[in-house]
Amino acid sequence: MALSLFPFTLLVLLCWFSASLLLCNGFPAFHHHHHPRLARHNYRDALTKSILFFEGQRSGRLPSNQRVTWRRDSGLSDGSAMHVDLVGGYYDAGDNVKFGFPMAFTTTMLSWSVIEFGGLMKGELQNAKEAIRWATDYLLKATVHPDIIYVQVGDANKDHACWERPEDMDTPRTVIKIDKNSPGSDVAGETAAALAAASLVFRRSDPTYAKLLVRRAIRVFEFADKYRGPYSNGLKKFVCPFYCSYSGYQDELLWGAAWLHKATKNPTYLNYIRVNGQTLGAAEFDNTFGWDNKHAGARILLSKEFLVQKISSLHDYKGHADNFICSIIPGASFSSTQYTPGGLLFKMSDSNMQYVTSTSFLLLTYAKYLTSSHTVVNCGGTTITPKRLRSIAKKQVDYLLGDNPLKMSYMVGYGPSYPRRIHHRGSSLPSVAVHPVKIQCSSGFSFMKSQSPNPNILVGAVVGGPDQHDRFPDQRSDYEQSEPSTYMNAPLVGALTYLAHSFGQL
Repeated sequence: MALSLFPFTLLVLLCWFSASLLLCNGFPAFHHHHHPRLARHNYRDALTKSILFFEGQRSGRLPSNQRVTWRRDSGLSDGSAMHVDLVGGYYDAGDNVKFGFPMAFTTTMLSWSVIEFGGLMKGELQNAKEAIRWATDYLLKATVHPDIIYVQVGDANKDHACWERPEDMDTPRTVIKIDKNSPGSDVAGETAAALAAASLVFRRSDPTYAKLLVRRAIRVFEFADKYRGPYSNGLKKFVCPFYCSYSGYQDELLWGAAWLHKATKNPTYLNYIRVNGQTLGAAEFDNTFGWDNKHAGARILLSKEFLVQKISSLHDYKGHADNFICSIIPGASFSSTQYTPGGLLFKMSDSNMQYVTSTSFLLLTYAKYLTSSHTVVNCGGTTITPKRLRSIAKKQVDYLLGDNPLKMSYMVGYGPSYPRRIHHRGSSLPSVAVHPVKIQCSSGFSFMKSQSPNPNILVGAVVGGPDQHDRFPDQRSDYEQSEPSTYMNAPLVGALTYLAHSFGQL
């Protein structure tokens, strides 16, 4: 027996010392000291799928290398109602409306994922960049005129009254805009953040495009700051209750300025943050980070400037970031976050998984900054290490991928058991290839109400997820739990990249 073990031991040693990051006969070549064990999940597969999802959400003329082949061109006259080209971009979720506010946030978070973890992405980096560019090409069109942003295409109420494929839609493609008379500092601030963050993604690979993005970001931020007000004041009947700005616009101004500081290094933005930070809510306590409220993200982003870049005037943001972290830690003295019995972070019943993915991303990103600066978090006398933050984030991602009471993956197409009846028009209706004849507005509801699995698998889509008791009915009509969205996936791209790398899968 001892002799027979020799080749086995040699194989392990060869694998261990292999320069390859790929799995070697089941033995990962670990290049990270945090996880010296086999992973329960294939994070690399989940990463690939989380990016692929965006191709299923594309609006406009699809390219020849489109991988989600059951989709076809759609919305090819978008913008014509106002004589502007608004073809392209993403449908936010399971409907056929293009909402600029969540699309911009999706773009910012995809970009931040690449900025922090793109160096680890290997073959997925190009796919991630293409997902970002599909959005930024659209945002450039939406901001083509100074002091105007086209913030929505489609009438959400009329769109929701139909169950149609995007390729068939015949509901009004109403164009909604903000301008000096009807401002929207929230959506404008987020759009500036998206353009600035994306400029960092393309700075080396396409410097001309990066310069275009950052120049536009500067102009859009000036508009956001000069003409202040929430966009849902003037546009309430169009954007509410879908993407009402509940948290106000102050968080987006701080967030936008933080990204412009990062993208331009122009001292104007650092000074803006110093002067306006408090009035824009830097120290307010809120720990919900998503398409509406950016405060927690801004605190983490600005803490890096103090921790890593050593900008002492931003010292307070380390404290603000720590307060957010302490509110998330289960059992910590300042913890104010609810978890399900199965261990999932639970913020609200509607699309809760967006807060799981965004919080996991912030935990991993802050852990990176803390490690770089040899710093920890102090929560009421308890020391919280970067390792602990990574462990909490990993547990959340693992729950999403199937480590939960139902043994259900909440990412479509990942694992043996995943949602089959997601609330998504294109996925639930027969594809154009299978059913070339138009499916009329109300005819589609027979498919929506059917108990049959969706005919088109929207691979990589992350749904709203289980309720506070870890239950998930997998009902198509249940948009709160069964609808995917672009902003659920965007921060997950960064988190999955980190986990895939740390387990030697990339």
